[in-house]
Amino acid sequence: MKELPGCIAPYKKTPEFTEENIPPGLLKDHTTKEGVWGKIMILSGSLEYTIQEPEVEIIELSPKKFGVVEPTIRHHIRPLGDVKFYVEFYR
Repeated sequence: MKELPGCIAPYKKTPEFTEENIPPGLLKDHTTKEGVWGKIMILSGSLEYTIQEPEVEIIELSPKKFGVVEPTIRHHIRPLGDVKFYVEFYR
């Protein structure tokens, strides 16, 4: 998994989601726009984060391990039991 570049800044944040109210679009493959990075922040519990490109990479995210979403790269998440998280967007 890549790291967030130092030359970007946050500009938007989602509401907090739980396993009960995750938007369906996050559970299936999707991408961010060109130039838009994401940071998946876990407040409690854990998520499985699957990056589809260039190779499939599956990472378990937790409060101690956040996920980095690269621009235009297909990915999805899956809750692993009870979870509370949000996504912060950077450009």
